Amino acid sequence: AKSAILVDNLSGKVLYEKNADEKLAPASMTKLASMLIVMEAIDNGYLKLEDKVTISEEAANMGGSQVFLQAGEVYTVHDLLKSVAIASGNDAVVALSEKVGGSVSGFIDMINKRLKELGATNTNFVNPHGLDAEGHYSTARDMSIIARELLRHEKILEYTSIYEEYLEKNDGSRICDGVDGLKTGFTKTAGYCLTATAKKNNFRLISVVMGEDTTENRSSDTVKMLNYGFNTFKINIIKKKGESLGKVRVEKGKQDFANIVLLNDATEILKNTDPVSE
Repeated sequence: AKSAILVDNLSGKVLYEKNADEKLAPASMTKLASMLIVMEAIDNGYLKLEDKVTISEEAANMGGSQVFLQAGEVYTVHDLLKSVAIASGNDAVVALSEKVGGSVSGFIDMINKRLKELGATNTNFVNPHGLDAEGHYSTARDMSIIARELLRHEKILEYTSIYEEYLEKNDGSRICDGVDGLKTGFTKTAGYCLTATAKKNNFRLISVVMGEDTTENRSSDTVKMLNYGFNTFKINIIKKKGESLGKVRVEKGKQDFANIVLLNDATEILKNTDPVSE
């Protein structure tokens, strides 16, 4: 791959990288950012999965990968999100963009603003689907940041887990168990790209490869990185989510003391040969 990165999802720690900050065309991996904005709109109550979306002429006339939506047809957000995650439908993602952002350009403004907030500062998107365009670029590091934020919305895995089939042998056996997302991509400029995620024993990794020559290399490099991560590193849970860390004094509060409780597991990444700390 021209560029690659392997990241622990929980801590964000980088376990491997190669040219991770090189700006490249991300192809349909762009849709990870689009799905992130949609999932945030759902969690914020602005959008519901059962909301209806009427397909516009612009959405229906999109090129590239599509699910062949017709102008005037009506679909739910759920159906369109599924079409983006599973079939990489450019028409579906444009329809969602218009629903959430009021227009495609409004949606792109939302994406770029959100990505800057996340620290994905080497990314600029000019469309929600990833077809080659001037000024449309990202990096492996930024794609891992986007993927990590998207994975906070665990429901997305119900859609993206179907991408397991992209990492299966012809006989149906799996090359790498535990893969349940996230997004492939290809254009002539971008080459073959893949942002993947896999989970084993509560240890979730995110991998990104960009600029591969073939789909076989895309899959092979992804599997090599994920296997390297799982074979080399382990996650140690120091304290579990919800566990109390004690009390702190509250100045001028309704109570004199408040409990400190973990919102997420407190973890550390160790090599498999390292002893587990207490």
